[in-house]
Amino acid sequence: MTPAWRHLLRALHLETSCPRIPKMRPSLFLGAFWTSVTKLGLHTKPTMPPCDFTPERYQSLAYNRVLDINKQHLSPVLTAYFQEPLLLHQGHMEWLFDHEGNRYLDFFSGIVTISVGHCHPKVNAAAQKQLGRLWHTSPVFFNPPIHEYAEKLSALLPEPLKVIFLMNSGSEANDLAMLMARAHSNNTDIISFRGAYHGCSPYTLGLTNVGYYKTKIPIGSGCESTMCPDVFRGPWGGSHCRDSPVQTIRKCSCAPDCCQAKDQYIEQFKDSLSTSVAKSIAGFFVEPIQGVNGVVQYPKGFLKEAFELVREQGGVCISDEVQTGFGRLGSHFWGFQTHDVLPDIVTLAKGIANGFPMAAVVTTPEIAKSLAKRLLYFNTFGGSPVACAIGSAVLEVIKEENLQENSQEVGTYMLLEFAKLRDEFEIIGDVRGKGLMIGVEMVKDKMSRQPLPPEEVNEIHEDCKHMGLLIGKGGIFFQTFRIAPSMCITKPEVDFAVEVFRSALIQHMERKAK
Repeated sequence: MTPAWRHLLRALHLETSCPRIPKMRPSLFLGAFWTSVTKLGLHTKPTMPPCDFTPERYQSLAYNRVLDINKQHLSPVLTAYFQEPLLLHQGHMEWLFDHEGNRYLDFFSGIVTISVGHCHPKVNAAAQKQLGRLWHTSPVFFNPPIHEYAEKLSALLPEPLKVIFLMNSGSEANDLAMLMARAHSNNTDIISFRGAYHGCSPYTLGLTNVGYYKTKIPIGSGCESTMCPDVFRGPWGGSHCRDSPVQTIRKCSCAPDCCQAKDQYIEQFKDSLSTSVAKSIAGFFVEPIQGVNGVVQYPKGFLKEAFELVREQGGVCISDEVQTGFGRLGSHFWGFQTHDVLPDIVTLAKGIANGFPMAAVVTTPEIAKSLAKRLLYFNTFGGSPVACAIGSAVLEVIKEENLQENSQEVGTYMLLEFAKLRDEFEIIGDVRGKGLMIGVEMVKDKMSRQPLPPEEVNEIHEDCKHMGLLIGKGGIFFQTFRIAPSMCITKPEVDFAVEVFRSALIQHMERKAK
């Protein structure tokens, strides 16, 4: 039986037996379905957009030798994607090339890290210039790049967030922010959401509440989790909750300016504050949009009320902008601004230097002084001349190339295109996000919202790779595809990505039908 006829029979079965698909005349339904299948070309590989870059010829280690070295000498923790892990050789803007010269559209940007494009010419030039001048000084000496960068970064943050500490990774940044909160408040307990990811250091693992990052040994004392106000998978949610062009398929009776789900989640937050922590707390850590958990968004207005409750108990509010910062969300430069809140501490990393190791904590003069009274904070590599030169170049590129505006325009376009796939395929339960930070949550069916099994998610993931598209995975059950390309992405590239994803879903349906 041909693939097309299998789809045709499956369509007949779905039309007559599936209560979640609206009834329509079979001729219309099958006509639309046949058009959608033939439009794909029945496994015709979607045409990749052109690229004017030619990679260098790969001349390094043989692939099998890489596998051997990896097995013998590198971490045994299995983190590499795909049954045959990609051996990447070169990158150019939104493109990656493997050791065989195959080209891939990178829609995960090194886990939401390549902000302005792989090896962006201006960023490359800034790095090369500084490498030829001065690599390292440590904080015991001044160097112009750190002061130039501090001035540029502080100008992008509202008062009183004007004091900057520099380090090398998001985990380091959140480590320091935890210490700051406790030093300033003279309290210990810190709250974070279930599903949150704030780092993988022994300290920040207490804040991270994703099961596969938890361990039996004691870590991160004084950290408490609270319910994540997830309007798709949580107990409450509706059709007006999110600050996104795409809402959940869950229905509600709320007026557009009044969210009952938000009120219910706030009651849960209050309950955590009254039962799980001391009467006075150190702080509350939050990602403006959860990244590792699968781009989870909260009800509009939730964080504003939550911040007020935290401050009433003596705590400070920390916005983890490691994935959401630097214009990625489109409408605002910082994720916290999309919630109309002003945190006391902001942590930055990943896109801050386009993949070069760099991170920052930004806070108020008052909190900075509280830390200085308690600790001689020192970081040997924090604020290196090379990192700061690269960081400055990234800020300049974002402004000169209007990348925040591009995130808004192209990201909204992509969200709406993926939402069309949600309407077409029963196994897409939710499409969500803002700007160029998007989650596509896979389910067994829309009614139950049970997660699609990991092995099926992995098959779709592999199929996308075979057609030249690299996307991420996330969620507590590994059920959500994470889509976060560099901010230089274009609409034709989005069209290609959507068509590849659609093709992968159809191939998945065929496997299930056999």
